[in-house]
Amino acid sequence: MTLLIFLILVGIEGSTAVTHSLKYIYSASSGIENFPLYISVGFVDEVQINYCDNTNRNIPKQDWMNKVTSEHPTYWKEETKTCLDKQQVLTANLEIAKLRFNQTGGVHVFQQMYGCEWDDETGEVKGYDQFGYDGEDLITLDLMTQQWIALKPQAVITANKWNNNRAIKEHEKNYLTHICVERLKKYVNYGRNSLMRSVRPSVSLLQKSFSSKISCFATGFYPNRAEMFWRKDGEEIHDGVVKGEILPNNDGTFQMNVDIDLSSLSSEDWNKYECVFQLSGVDEDMINRLEKTRIRTNESNIINVIIFVVVAVAVLGLIAVTGFIVYRKKVKRPPSRK
Repeated sequence: MTLLIFLILVGIEGSTAVTHSLKYIYSASSGIENFPLYISVGFVDEVQINYCDNTNRNIPKQDWMNKVTSEHPTYWKEETKTCLDKQQVLTANLEIAKLRFNQTGGVHVFQQMYGCEWDDETGEVKGYDQFGYDGEDLITLDLMTQQWIALKPQAVITANKWNNNRAIKEHEKNYLTHICVERLKKYVNYGRNSLMRSVRPSVSLLQKSFSSKISCFATGFYPNRAEMFWRKDGEEIHDGVVKGEILPNNDGTFQMNVDIDLSSLSSEDWNKYECVFQLSGVDEDMINRLEKTRIRTNESNIINVIIFVVVAVAVLGLIAVTGFIVYRKKVKRPPSRK
């Protein structure tokens, strides 16, 4: 739950790339009650591999990440030291950012996100390093030109300082294009059975009310490389269609939805539409034809409850009447008085 709140807070979006990725996120915060002052997390293909905060050592979050100690016995000890070192740097940067933005109290977050991507078919490699403050981009590295770019006026001083330091730029290039990629390849190999699996979702057709949009909702799928769309008579359509983002579930799987507005059409024409879900690594599409009887709505639930109540009342009434008749037959009348 802490990690989920953190990701929402800093506004980090999941990658939709088809390549393998290694990403680290560091965050220092202030003014947030019941929340760590510092958090460090790492991801391989959007799956969390480690966690560290200001009260804990750096620990693995996947069993297969323990395999790294067979080649590097002091790996987690070194990762803990990196976490503590980053905590000091990010905390200091947070205070500098407050001064640059002329702020004191309140809720503030300073974060760094960096990593690399690797296409195991083409061998193409990409790297990135970027900083943000209070949910907005602050400074980013252009790896092609090896130049830091200030995205806010308050970051110009820092960008100029880093651009004038050749050692920093060479270190960034070497790490993002070589060290990071080599580590990524190792981690992918460690977790191959888990990372390369394909899990098909359960798909439902949902509607809040009979006049609202119809949502095709898929949940429980893995990996997050998936597509979902509506089509009519076999052709993909875009008018009246709103596609949602791929979001994580608590169990490591993902969910997504795509809505369509058919309020102007008669329900008799709905069977021309179908929702299509496509998952990377799975050749067969999941196709759900739009049929009125398959849609789950709040209104239909209410109607079902009303029907149940009416039937229950009727049955209880019938039982009561039947019981009264039986009772009258069993009870003898007292003799009439003359």
